[in-house]
Amino acid sequence: MNGFKQLVFLAIFFIVIYVVKSSIYTVSEVEQVIITQFGKPVGSPVTDAGLKFKLPFIQDVNPIDKRVLEWDGTPSDMPTKDKLYISVDLYARWRITAPLQYFLRLRDERSAQSRLDDILGSETRNAVAKHELIEIIRTTKNREPLRDELLTETEREQKLGALVPIHKGRKLVEQEIFKAAAEKVHVFGIELLDIRFKRINYNASVRPKIYDRMISERRQIAERFLSEGNGEAARIRGNRVRDLNKIQSEAYHQVEQIRGLADAKATEIYSSAYNQSPEAIAFYEFTRTMQSYKSIIAKNTTLVLSTDSDLFKFLKGMSPDNNVSTNIEE
Repeated sequence: MNGFKQLVFLAIFFIVIYVVKSSIYTVSEVEQVIITQFGKPVGSPVTDAGLKFKLPFIQDVNPIDKRVLEWDGTPSDMPTKDKLYISVDLYARWRITAPLQYFLRLRDERSAQSRLDDILGSETRNAVAKHELIEIIRTTKNREPLRDELLTETEREQKLGALVPIHKGRKLVEQEIFKAAAEKVHVFGIELLDIRFKRINYNASVRPKIYDRMISERRQIAERFLSEGNGEAARIRGNRVRDLNKIQSEAYHQVEQIRGLADAKATEIYSSAYNQSPEAIAFYEFTRTMQSYKSIIAKNTTLVLSTDSDLFKFLKGMSPDNNVSTNIEE
C-alpha cells in the first residue's frame, strides 16, 4: 500500500513538473515572441526579455528575430535603357518592426527572404531599365577624370579621355530602388534599412563592345604617338642628311681650296725653277708636253693637228714603234 502511494505521488510530481515546464518560456534579448492558441495569435507580441508564462499544452511560442537581418540577392542579368545587359548583384539590410503583422503575412524568415527576392529583384529591374549603363556604373556627377597630359588641344576638344556626363549616378539609383521597395515591404511588418549594389558586371555580350571602345580610344592615342614618332624620325633623318651634305660640302671646299693652294704653290715652284734660263724654259715646255702626250695618246689614237701646233713640233721626229699605231695627219 505504501508503495502504491509513492508511485502515485511520483506521478503527480512529474505531471506538475511537466505542466509548469510547459507553461514557462524565456524571451531572449534578440527576439520577440508571438503566442498562438490553436494556430491563431493571441494577445500582444512579447518584446521584453525575461521569463514568461503561457497556458500549457494549448498555446505555442513563436520566436521572431528582432535584430538587423541580411538579404543577399543572387546575381541576375537585366537590360539597361540603352539595351545593354549587365549582371547585377544586390544586398540589403532589414528588420521586423511589426511582429504580429509579419507573423500573419509571412510566418517565418524563409518566406520573408523569398518575398524580398521578388520585391527587390523587381524594383531593381525597373530602376536599371529606366537608366543608361553609365548612370548605373558611375557614382558622382562632377568627377574629373585623370586625363593623359600628352593629349593635344585638338584631342581635348574632341573629348578624348573625358567622362560621359551623367544626371543621377549609382547612389540616386539605389535610393530609387530603396524608396520603391520600402513601401512594398512595409505591409509585411518589415522595415527596409538599406540597399546597395554589391557588384555590377558586364554581360558576356556587352564586354566585347566595352573592350572595343577602350581599345579604340587607346589605339587612337597610340596612332598619334606613332605619327609623332614617325614625324620626329623623318625630321632627324632629314637633319642627318642635311648635316652630312653640309659636312661633305665643307670638306670638298677645303679639299679643293687646299688643292688649289697646292697647285698654285707647285706652279710657283715650277715657275721659279724653269724661268732661270732659256734652256730651263725649253726643258719645262718639253716635259709638260710629254706629260700631256700620256694623257691624250693611247693605242690606236688618231690626232689631227696643224703644222704650227705646239704639240706637233715634238712629234715630227717620232716614229711609231711596234706596239703603238699612231696616225698623224697634217
